[in-house]
Amino acid sequence: MFNSALFDEKTFYDAFLKDVRNCKKEIIIESPFVTYERAHIFLPIFQELLNKGVEIYIFTRDPKEHFEGMEIQSETIIRKFEVMGVQTFLCLGNHHRKLAIIDRTILWEGSLNILSQTYSREIMRRTEGKQSAQEMFDFLKFEKFL
Repeated sequence: MFNSALFDEKTFYDAFLKDVRNCKKEIIIESPFVTYERAHIFLPIFQELLNKGVEIYIFTRDPKEHFEGMEIQSETIIRKFEVMGVQTFLCLGNHHRKLAIIDRTILWEGSLNILSQTYSREIMRRTEGKQSAQEMFDFLKFEKFL
């Protein structure tokens, strides 16, 4: 049995950050883009979670695949994440998936770039249930990375 709900760019972050703050063990985020504006919201939250022993994994596009302005921004933020202890994986080949798995029991998926969204209109689905989260984890073969 699982629970599912839809969110847009206006309702997503409050719900998502509540899930993130309640995380006990592990967060996996796939966001092709990262920006200063969005990262500065997540940096203190990530630090709190890391201090509690939560493992955080970010899968994002290799900065070399961005335009010049985004490349520098992305590279700077990735370095900050790594210094903090967030494990960051750089993806090549036009990486574009947007999702998050929290404690392997909550799955967020849709069109919103979690670590960069600002003005665009988007949709995200939150599915609560171990089966859905594990299915995505297995489908994307995350086990070989974590």
